[in-house]
Amino acid sequence: MDVSLTDLDATAQAELVRDKEVHPRELVEQAIDRIERLDPQLNVMVHRQYERALRDADGPLPDGPFRGVPFLFKDYRCREAGEPYTMGMRVLRDVGFRATSDAPLALAFRKAGLIPLGRTNTPELACVGTCEPEAFGPTHNPWNTEHTPGGSSGGSAAAVAARLVAAAHANDISGSIRIPSAHCGLVGLKPSRGRTIASTVADARTGMNVEGVVTRSVRDTAALLDAISVAGSTSLLPAVARPCPPLRVGMCTQAFSGSAVDPENALAAEHCASVLEGFGCSVEISSPDPLSNPTMWKAAATLLAVNLAVEVDTWSAKLGRQLGEGDLEPTTWRLVCAGRAVDGVGLLAAQTVLIEHTALAEVWWKNFDVLVTPTTAGGPTLLGDYTKGYESGRGSAFTRPFNVTGQPAISVPFGWPADGLPRGVQLIAPFGRDDLLITVAAALEAAEPWAQRRATVSA
Repeated sequence: MDVSLTDLDATAQAELVRDKEVHPRELVEQAIDRIERLDPQLNVMVHRQYERALRDADGPLPDGPFRGVPFLFKDYRCREAGEPYTMGMRVLRDVGFRATSDAPLALAFRKAGLIPLGRTNTPELACVGTCEPEAFGPTHNPWNTEHTPGGSSGGSAAAVAARLVAAAHANDISGSIRIPSAHCGLVGLKPSRGRTIASTVADARTGMNVEGVVTRSVRDTAALLDAISVAGSTSLLPAVARPCPPLRVGMCTQAFSGSAVDPENALAAEHCASVLEGFGCSVEISSPDPLSNPTMWKAAATLLAVNLAVEVDTWSAKLGRQLGEGDLEPTTWRLVCAGRAVDGVGLLAAQTVLIEHTALAEVWWKNFDVLVTPTTAGGPTLLGDYTKGYESGRGSAFTRPFNVTGQPAISVPFGWPADGLPRGVQLIAPFGRDDLLITVAAALEAAEPWAQRRATVSA
């Protein structure tokens, strides 16, 4: 069938395969062509596995919900045996490291019928909110290539925004699904803690990381998360078709971190709240005070630094030598040193603070169903700003607290200012109510569709 698949979401592509209107090879070949034409402008890909993908397309694929649909793995956590695996690190690139086993998450994506075409760029050890690793160079935002697509899932987000593929793997320990979704005009749901399959034991170190995807449609997000959810999880896909109920909505445009907020980002959240009022929701300016407590932010930063230090020590053991300052980027090394300076008592103290603040914040949710905020405090920054002292906390100013509490939080593209750079709006629900966020996001998508909006660099 001679058909352009550029504008179809993953669900629509899978339907064509299911109806035998398109062969998986056609999907894969067209996706490869798009990548090869546009990636020189974007620098999304760090590894291509086209020959394997074409063999997969011609072979007996699993009969999953996304059978034959091209996909991309973020080069962080979702490893596959025999394939390069670098996590944005120069040292792993230089030794030509290849994974020796499959991550359970990678197996789940393949069981869904998806065909991975390769791996996407990420900052070193996914530790900052941009995508500019020294190992592979910066990924460019398809809406304006002078700007970052965000991070740490920036390569995946740029690929989906440029319509190279319909969806891609992402993960989120401090906003790494939601930040690039906001910067690239995509849908990005950080699911409730424990809902999706963990990619490695490292996910359990802080309890802040979760696995997910970036997509252009709410239904793709729901169905893909269903495919990687742990056994016993309630399906999210039916929630797409439910009408938005009359919810009690809190709205907050003041950053939890205390960072300054771009007026365009605040306007996007305010506009979203007004649309929800049109659905019959009640809106009140309110948010959980404990999420703004500097003690909580300091404890979260401590856990993230300790996690990074353990990650580097783990790689040191695998490579047979201690990784030091010369092996890592300055920001990574600084965080590793901070993590190594924390003793067991300090670690337990930080964990206790997060548990206490999660319990304190829960009180607010007795009176509200959903919280609306900007996803980020600012728009996509110019590439290079992170190395010039940019206040990196602006990216996670609204996102990090919900990695602490474990609540589901989704970013939807609801801000389109004159500067041409998308702005995201974040919606947060009580723990375990991922379905409610899918319902609300689908209603917003129907009210003000974003699928027809195209990035400057797109297939």
